[in-house]
Amino acid sequence: MGFLLPWKRADVAIDFGTANLRVIRLHDGVVFDEPSVCCFTHGGPTATLVAAGSEAQPMLDRTPAHLRIRQPLRRGVLQDLDTAREMLRYALARLPDGRRARATRGLFGVPADATAAERSALLTAAHDAGFRSAQLVAEPFAAAIGADLPVHEPVGTMIVECGAGTTEVAVLSLGGIVLTRSVRRGGAALDRAIADHLHFRHKFLVGDATAETLKRAYVEARLDPDTPRDATLQIKGRSLGSGMPTAIAIALAELDQVVERHVAQIIDVVRNVLLATPPELSYDIHDRGIVLTGGSALTPLLQSMIAGATGLSVILAPNPAHCVANGLHRMLERRAGEGLAD
Repeated sequence: MGFLLPWKRADVAIDFGTANLRVIRLHDGVVFDEPSVCCFTHGGPTATLVAAGSEAQPMLDRTPAHLRIRQPLRRGVLQDLDTAREMLRYALARLPDGRRARATRGLFGVPADATAAERSALLTAAHDAGFRSAQLVAEPFAAAIGADLPVHEPVGTMIVECGAGTTEVAVLSLGGIVLTRSVRRGGAALDRAIADHLHFRHKFLVGDATAETLKRAYVEARLDPDTPRDATLQIKGRSLGSGMPTAIAIALAELDQVVERHVAQIIDVVRNVLLATPPELSYDIHDRGIVLTGGSALTPLLQSMIAGATGLSVILAPNPAHCVANGLHRMLERRAGEGLAD
């Protein structure tokens, strides 16, 4: 289903992703967008929040023994209740008007295949952060609305929502999700795959933040039509051979191989959904194609490999990284227009 009914008017919407937390308000749109990461003291009887969001991001892989970096979500779902609570408190405290959480009703995006325990954990984190109430909506449904797809019409729409922690494939029609499958792999898994490749192929160690930086440089180079075919990227890290800091050059073609293995797992999920899709909806998808949303939708080779494997047109949504946030914003607007009461 698109919604976990019943749900009422909300004050804010929360796109709580593995990579970023975004807060959306009715009349302002996105008012908070920072990394989903916190830094706590470590080693004492209690952990104290030191920094969160953009302030904590530069601390990744750089903390001394008395500090620890923690992330609330892993592979798209909440794994650390305490960190999620602190991240939500941090975000609400930085809203433009300093809104108090106790007066806030929140609409939260969650993976469509989140278990009952995972959904309950998010609701608990919201309550502990001080939300007056919290309601959940499936992220693929919100992404489809944010991508201007006709989800309320009697036609089949297929999207691939590519997040940092999970990739969800969904078929939607008549205001709900007809079919959904997911793989708990996204942009963060690609970062790890790049780091592992450097480790095993080149005996070269890099941290998660450096692997993500390399991925971003690779994406930018592959999206630039003027990039030479034999282009390379320089990466800094530690050589396992010498044990010393150094830099090496990695060919874009070599990173293509890492990306191909990553995308192949997503294609398996897309095929499984297409095989299970009812015939009339398959007819619609054949005509309309597949739409890519999410921050990892720009991954090179993703669009072309899905098109080649399915024989269908594959379309990149405008501003794919903000489709879920835009969809949640439109849901806030719709409920406000309907004038629903508590």
